[in-house]
Amino acid sequence: MNDEKRVPKRIAQTLINSLKGGVVPRTGLPYITVGRKNEIEALLHDVDIVSEGGASFRFIVGKYGSGKSFLLQTIRNYVMDRGFIVADADLSPERRLQGTKGQGLATYRELISNLSTKTKPEGGAVTLLLDKWINKIQAECMEESKFLPGSGELSLEVDKKIYFTLSSLSELVHGFEFGNILSKYYHAYIEGDDDMKMKIVRWFRGEYTRKTDAKEALGVNIIITDDDWYEYIKLFAMFFRLAGYSGMMIMVDELVNIYKIPNAITRQYNYEKMLTMYNDTLQGKAKYLGIIMGATPQTLEDKRRGIYSYEALRSRLAEGKFSRPGMRDLLSPVIRLDPLTPEEMLVLCGKLADIHAGLYDYTKTLDDKDLGDFIKLEYSRIGASENITPREVIRDFIELLDLLYQNPNLSINELLNSEGFDFAKPDNVSDNVDENFVEFTL
Repeated sequence: MNDEKRVPKRIAQTLINSLKGGVVPRTGLPYITVGRKNEIEALLHDVDIVSEGGASFRFIVGKYGSGKSFLLQTIRNYVMDRGFIVADADLSPERRLQGTKGQGLATYRELISNLSTKTKPEGGAVTLLLDKWINKIQAECMEESKFLPGSGELSLEVDKKIYFTLSSLSELVHGFEFGNILSKYYHAYIEGDDDMKMKIVRWFRGEYTRKTDAKEALGVNIIITDDDWYEYIKLFAMFFRLAGYSGMMIMVDELVNIYKIPNAITRQYNYEKMLTMYNDTLQGKAKYLGIIMGATPQTLEDKRRGIYSYEALRSRLAEGKFSRPGMRDLLSPVIRLDPLTPEEMLVLCGKLADIHAGLYDYTKTLDDKDLGDFIKLEYSRIGASENITPREVIRDFIELLDLLYQNPNLSINELLNSEGFDFAKPDNVSDNVDENFVEFTL
């Protein structure tokens, strides 16, 4: 592997460990991105629309292990490079879009705690974003007025500019209160009142559960609740734009946890909230906001419990008559992930072999034929064309690399002909793989 292409070891370690554990890494994805070119381009078109003041809503639909989360994380990295604020959350029994016990608010808290920027990609960027906004306002006022830092005149000018800047938020629900809290944060910032700043950050995070607590701490009689948390997401999107960013992208994965809700009425309330978010983005009620949600085909299509059980969503999202595997409408609200081809998996395994060799400082011994033999065997499983996923192939391949590294005297042919690959013995081989595909070169 050439030095200029060598992956830093800390990133290589994260990539290998995450992928072997069946988890999508949050860093290093450009080193292993293969395929999905059309899907990425379609989503990045949405990003351009959002940065111009529009909004978007997409569902990424695919089986477990098909690459939904990988695509979400890839887009996450792309949009942060383009100056977006990104927030992501996985739904769970405790985190939903709507609930009677604060499950919707729990999702909001997760999104806000995961606020990320290019300079702070690991999340937790609320305070950083607020402070950066204040510094931007101060710098603009100093340049315009020539007042000195810390002077009362400058403080007055900043107050005026904050009021003028935040006036655009007043057209949104809770916009006036949101702007008022931001103004309080500015005064706490210039006065060095860290305790007040922390109380305000707690308010933005949705950590006050009673209005009396917020009143006592901040002098405001409003809190973020399970019912209106999405309104504050829209306000944050506008605010981030005012703070100099391109917009806000939120990513919500594991919609299957709504599908699994046993109570039909509770499920419908969640789908109703989803419909509100969908309508807002498509009707122009939200600005500078993109929403991407990840779901399995069953979660989307089941007419008894899935998203399609809510007729208002089914009628908006159902696929037309002309789309089919291999020819999907990537401009529709639903992007369905077709499986990666054997050729694409071959390229990915080549990348992983290079990364593994660089991580453990050995000379890669696998050649193109070895990689081709491995992929051919993986795709020779009965039913592989329908059921095999990148996650399975990747985990098998990393295990193979680990075993070859730890047992230098072991050959790849010994492993591929072992009981672990018993499914690929001649009498079990299916016709899923073109004999000629192994000639594909890396």
